[in-house]
Amino acid sequence: MTDAPYSIKVVKYFIVASLVWAFIGMLIGVILAAQLYWPSLNFDSEYFQFGRLRPLHTSGVIYGFVVNILMGTSLYIAQRSCQCALYNRSLAWMVFWGWQLILLLAVISLPLGYTTSKEYAELEWPIDILIVVVWVLYAVLFFGTLAQRTVKHIFVANWFYAAFIIVIAMIFVVNNLELPAYFMKSYSVYAGAQDAIVQWWWGHNAVGFLLTAGVIGMNYYFIPKAAERPIYSYRLSIIHFWGLVGFYTWAGTHHLIYSSVPVWVQNIGIVMSLILWLPSWGGAFNSAMTLLQNKTKLKNDYILLFFFSAIIYYCLATFEGPLLAIRWFNMIAHNSEWVIGHVHSGALGWVGMSGIAVFYWFIPRLWNKEQLWSQRLIKWHFWLAHAGILLYAVALWIAGIGEGYMWLAQSDNGQLIYSFVEAMNFKAPWLFLRFVGGALFVLGLVLMAFNLYKTLRSPVILVAKEA
Repeated sequence: MTDAPYSIKVVKYFIVASLVWAFIGMLIGVILAAQLYWPSLNFDSEYFQFGRLRPLHTSGVIYGFVVNILMGTSLYIAQRSCQCALYNRSLAWMVFWGWQLILLLAVISLPLGYTTSKEYAELEWPIDILIVVVWVLYAVLFFGTLAQRTVKHIFVANWFYAAFIIVIAMIFVVNNLELPAYFMKSYSVYAGAQDAIVQWWWGHNAVGFLLTAGVIGMNYYFIPKAAERPIYSYRLSIIHFWGLVGFYTWAGTHHLIYSSVPVWVQNIGIVMSLILWLPSWGGAFNSAMTLLQNKTKLKNDYILLFFFSAIIYYCLATFEGPLLAIRWFNMIAHNSEWVIGHVHSGALGWVGMSGIAVFYWFIPRLWNKEQLWSQRLIKWHFWLAHAGILLYAVALWIAGIGEGYMWLAQSDNGQLIYSFVEAMNFKAPWLFLRFVGGALFVLGLVLMAFNLYKTLRSPVILVAKEA
C-alpha cells in the first residue's frame, strides 16, 4: 500500500492511539470492578477512588478508543471511497494532536476532581472549548475531503460518519452550555427537569452516534472488505441510516421514566425506543448477510467471526434497550446492575468486538504485512473476549434483576422486606464475576497487542493487495 496520493501516516497514528486508549480505558474499568468488590482497593486516596476514576474510564473508552478509531478510519475511508487526497494534511495532524491533548487533560483533571458531574460530559469548560475547536477542525477536514471527491457517489459509510460528526457537535454544544464560576469550575445554564432532559438528549445520543452510527459506518466499509463480498443490500443500508437518524435522537428520555419529567416526554422516549428495533435489526441483518455470502471464509476466519459476534451483540443490545424502556421492565431495572450489564454487553460486545476486528484486519494492511503473526493467539483472544463479555453481562443481569426485585419487595403492611445491606450482600458474588469477566476481556486485548506487535515486526510484506 503506497501513501500517494493518500495520507496514510496520520491514519496509522489514530489507529495506534485508539489501541493504546482501549487498553488504558478498559484496564481502569477492571480496576473499578475490583474496587466494587474489594473497597479497600480505593486505598483511602481521594485520587484513586471510584468516583474519580469512573469518568476517566468512560472518557478513555469513548473519547480515547472509539473517537480515535472513528477519526482514523473515517479519514481513510473518505480518501479511498472518494478517490482523492485529504482536504489538508496539516489540518489532519492538528486534529490528531489536538485530540490527544484533550485526552491528556482528561487524565490530569478528572482524578483531581475537576468535573461537571454530567454523564459522559464531565470535563470542565476550558477543555470543552478545546473539544469544540478540534471537532470543528475535524468536520472541516472530513467534509472538505468529501467535497473534492473525484466520484459522484458518496459511499454509505461516509453518511454514517457525517451523521456522527454533525449530531455529536450539535448535542455536545447544547448540553455543555455553562457559566464559568472560575478556572476549571462552571455551572450548567439548565436546572432541574430541563437539565435532565438536555443531559439525556446528549447522554443517549453520545451512545447513539458515537458508539452506534460511527461504528456502523466503519463496519459498512470493513465488513465487505474482510468478507471479500459487496454489501448485501445497499438499499437496506440507506434505510438503516435514515431509520437511526430519524428516531434515535428522540429516545433519550427513556432514561427519565418515573422522574419529574412530564409523562408525555417520557412516552416519546419509550415509543421511539421501540421503533428503533426495526432499523437496528434491519442494519444488523444487512451486515450479517454480507458476511454469510462467504460462508467458507466465515467458518475459519476469526476476524470475520469477531465481526459476526459484534453483530450478534448489537442485536442483543438493541433488543434489550427498548425492552428496558418499557415501564414495567424499567421499574425493576432502573438504577440497578441490570442497566450496567446492558451497557457493557453493547460496549464490549458491539463496539469492542467491532474495534478488535478492525484492528486485526486493518493494522497489518496499513503496515503492508501479509498476515497476522499468530492465528492461534487470535483464536485464544476470540474465546477470551466471549467468555469475558458473557460472564460480565450475565452476572450483572442476575445481580440487577435480583436487586430490582429486592428494592421493590414489600410486606403486607407496606414495609420494605429487604434492607440496602441485604441487597448489597446478594449482588456481591456477581460483582466478583463481573471483575473476572472484565479481566478476561482485557487479557484478550493484551494478546491482541502482542500479536499485532509481532506482526508489524515480521519481515513478510503484503504483495499487491490493498485495504
